Amino acid sequence: MAQTPTHNTESMKRANEVSIYKLMAVGILISVLGVYLRFAGDSMTLSIVSWAILFVGAFIACKGVFKILAA
Repeated sequence: MAQTPTHNTESMKRANEVSIYKLMAVGILISVLGVYLRFAGDSMTLSIVSWAILFVGAFIACKGVFKILAA
């Protein structure tokens, strides 16, 4: 008789934490703001700031993904 997998393991509990998904949502929203600003203006300063905002948002979103993976 084959055993059915249990979904009560520590990794499954950690992957289902709401705080991780909130962190990822914040990172995605910051990234979207950075992309919007990237195409909104034509100044070099705004372009550099928007790239910085984009990378900060991407870093935050990746941090949430790596929390799920526990890497």
